[in-house]
Amino acid sequence: MARYALGTKQHPRFLWRVFWLTRTLVDFALSQEVYAPHSIRIEGHLTLGGLFPVHTRGTESTPCGDIKKENGIHRLEAMLYALDQINLDDQLLPNITLGARVLDTCSRDTYALEQSLTFVQALIQKDTSDVRCTNGEPPVFVKPEKVVGVVGASASSVSIMVANILRLFQIPQISYASTAPELSDDRRYDFFSRVVPPDSFQVQAMVDIIRALGWTYVSTVASEGSYGEKGVETFQQISKEAGGICIAQSLKIPHNPKLEDYDKAVQQLLDMHHSRAVIIFASEEDIRGVLNATRRANQVGHFLWIGSDSWGSKSSPIHQLEDVAVGAVTILPKRSSIKGFDEYFTSLTLENNRRNVWFAEFWEENFDCRLLSSSKREDTSRKCTGQERIGIDSKYEQEGKVQFVIDAVYAMAYALHNIQRDLCPEHSGICPGMEAAEGKTLLKYIRNVSFNGSAGTSVMFNKNGDAPGRYDLFQFQMTNSSVPEYRPIGQWVETLQLRLEEMQWPVGEPGVPISVCSLPCKTGERKKRVKGMPCCWHCELCDGYQYQYDETLCRLCSYDMRPDPNRTTCQPIPIVKLEWHSPWAVIPVFLAMLGIIATIFVMATFVRYNDTPIVRASGRELSYVLLTGIFLCYIITFLMIAKPDVGVCSFRRIFLGLGMSISYAALLTKTNRIYRIFEQGKQTVTAPRFISPTSQIAITSSLICLQLLGVLIWFAVDPPNTVIDYDEQKTMNPNLARGVLKCDITDLQMICSLGYSILLMVTCTIYAIKTRDVPEDFNEAKPIGFTMYTTCIVWLAFIPIFFGTAQSAEKLYIQTTTLTISMNLSASVALGMLYMPKVYVIIFHPELNVQKRKRSFKAVVTAATMSSRLSVKPSERPNGEAKSELCENPPTDPMSGILNWNPWPTTAEESGMPTGATSVTAARDSGIPMEGPSVTEAAAFKSERTEECMEASRSTNTISPRPSTTGPPGTVPWTRATRTPSTRGIVLPGGLVLPTPP
Repeated sequence: MARYALGTKQHPRFLWRVFWLTRTLVDFALSQEVYAPHSIRIEGHLTLGGLFPVHTRGTESTPCGDIKKENGIHRLEAMLYALDQINLDDQLLPNITLGARVLDTCSRDTYALEQSLTFVQALIQKDTSDVRCTNGEPPVFVKPEKVVGVVGASASSVSIMVANILRLFQIPQISYASTAPELSDDRRYDFFSRVVPPDSFQVQAMVDIIRALGWTYVSTVASEGSYGEKGVETFQQISKEAGGICIAQSLKIPHNPKLEDYDKAVQQLLDMHHSRAVIIFASEEDIRGVLNATRRANQVGHFLWIGSDSWGSKSSPIHQLEDVAVGAVTILPKRSSIKGFDEYFTSLTLENNRRNVWFAEFWEENFDCRLLSSSKREDTSRKCTGQERIGIDSKYEQEGKVQFVIDAVYAMAYALHNIQRDLCPEHSGICPGMEAAEGKTLLKYIRNVSFNGSAGTSVMFNKNGDAPGRYDLFQFQMTNSSVPEYRPIGQWVETLQLRLEEMQWPVGEPGVPISVCSLPCKTGERKKRVKGMPCCWHCELCDGYQYQYDETLCRLCSYDMRPDPNRTTCQPIPIVKLEWHSPWAVIPVFLAMLGIIATIFVMATFVRYNDTPIVRASGRELSYVLLTGIFLCYIITFLMIAKPDVGVCSFRRIFLGLGMSISYAALLTKTNRIYRIFEQGKQTVTAPRFISPTSQIAITSSLICLQLLGVLIWFAVDPPNTVIDYDEQKTMNPNLARGVLKCDITDLQMICSLGYSILLMVTCTIYAIKTRDVPEDFNEAKPIGFTMYTTCIVWLAFIPIFFGTAQSAEKLYIQTTTLTISMNLSASVALGMLYMPKVYVIIFHPELNVQKRKRSFKAVVTAATMSSRLSVKPSERPNGEAKSELCENPPTDPMSGILNWNPWPTTAEESGMPTGATSVTAARDSGIPMEGPSVTEAAAFKSERTEECMEASRSTNTISPRPSTTGPPGTVPWTRATRTPSTRGIVLPGGLVLPTPP
């Protein structure tokens, strides 16, 4: 026997303990000659052992409890029925009768171990040399029958305990109900086989059912022992491999549980309120205990039970607990009701079934009566008549494992039949070779049998002794008659076939109830797993520009994409540009159109009146250049709003700074000319260089060419192109994100393009400031000055607006609108201040646009000098000096004086122009401010100067001029002139002084 103990290298200590316990129990049995007091013995050539749970588990003082009608008596009678059928079959085991030794396990593994010692007594050699009777004779022992194989047991825990004993004596064992996966280990339970599939198949069916129902969060309840604990362990393993199922908690019902244990288990299940589905691997007693506790907790209909084959389609676990069990889904190995057994069992009476020592007890329980006064039943006084009939006077339904009990017995019979055929070919009964055959031989034949079982299905075993997995699925439902019953809802034969439409649930459940830890996340939300609980998560929205890549991951869309409304994928960001109908474009376009119309009108007026004095006096060449620049400033508005493409972007680069460069180059040339003329006029009467119209155009063109040169370099370094800027309007809300189609022009490049124009503008402003004291009667310095001051204010406002909105989502619109409006305003200011007054005079006061006498360059400079001196504040001069200076220091050229006013000289000599000026027209066009004062202005100037000089003369005791009675009105006659010490000239009538030649 030692070699068997060492056969399993992984568990030597365990097997040694089993061997020691077995040896001890055998010694005790032999010494006491203990035989099972309650067992069934049927004589035969070959004896099969049988283990059945005839009674429930008893209390601590008594090993057995109440009788079990279905699981005990039905299964036991199924074995007896199968033996009868085999013994009556002439083709199967001819001339061989099968006997039986049937024992009660009382649903307890330790008690079953004690009972199973009966099966090995015949295999133990007895040493009786030291034993003598009282008379000195050797004792005579009754030789127990040899058990060739055992059918049983029912519970997996019992089968495991018994299997460890039987394997030591090489007795094959076939179970009809033990499904623990542990028993599939051929190294530890090599003599164990079963006609029912292991729980690994059953668990796989459970996992498939749970997944089909959409449950992901379940709890488990197991009876303490191999069946329950190993079943749950296998469920945990397979569900983990399958994925998508989490176990909220695993509870275990202890041996000999109390009501408090069941109540505690139910309360723990309720603590996980999201886990409504409960997988239960438990005995019938524990199933009833859990259902009762659920009712006591007032939670009927809350739990969704998934019962193993220990529940199956039995009525005993749910008797009087039907309301709690409604909706339970149970699994049962595929079976059929054996009609022959029904006839056999319902025909049994107390008279014809005396071989079953427990049948009388069953009779009392089944018919609720008492047979004898010594009966153990004390809850009824009704006496049994013996005339009761099963199925007529009591309810009868064939127990689910009857088919498998019959198949197990037949498997033994077929194996023995094949041995007899092979070892005894010439004998019709048992031959010596068959008697000498070991248990290994029988085991080999058992593993190789294959036949159609009692239900017509094939019976076979794999290398581990397991039967193929075939299950029927049931649900306990309320029927139309309001009587709940088990209804078939599908089957599992390697794959699940579940009829969901036929399933019913507790009252109040409109559809399949849910049993999940966390509800599914909405579209666009990812699952953030709870640590240690893969089926529990928090839902987090894929925010910003993220989309749901999978159920646990959000990913960022590419730079030119944004998530769709469902956030399940990315879609292109819409492309926008400044539209013509946008309010940001309407205002600049409106201003530009008005400006263009006005510019064209001014230009047409000047062309129409090109030879009139006002137009000629304005400097026609530079005026047309300036008007062209103003026109281009308005035109750029349309280029800035037009849809960007390579052509539009090219024109933007060219005209962005060109219009302003042309305008301010012309104005700079004008102001510079004026400044040079009057600065040089203070020192000499010689005209400055480069003030002719040709020179003015050349200077202006040179300044403009610098702008064009910069643009050409820009084209060469960075060719124009369009880009889509996705960062400009990439808002926090991706639904508002837009890609901006624009030219490949950065803010820095735009400022550099406008920088040269701004430089011209600033320079022109400086010259305008320097020429601010030039009388406006003689030139355009002051209008140009006002134009430049206003323009500077416009562009000073433009810069903070342009750069201050660089980070704004509306950057495209604000910057474009600001730039175009600034350019429109700059052009409008120049157009309004420099040309609108002239156009007004030309159109509405043509009488002022007439040819007048011209004055010389020297006269102009002298008048400007006089005006500048008068412009000094009197408070800054000595008393009287302000009024007498002009009288004391008149111009050196008496012809340019106010008395003999000749504003427009008619000859080159008179005009004082340098040699080479051949006509008055050439002198005028050479740069001299053309339009002199009108007659009224000249008279007013003369009167003012006369009054000042007369006042100065009186203050110095000079001879007062005498009025003359001759001469034209409005003139001072030459009557008398006196020389005074305080003057350096002759005082003319009227108070004016004529300077004395040197």
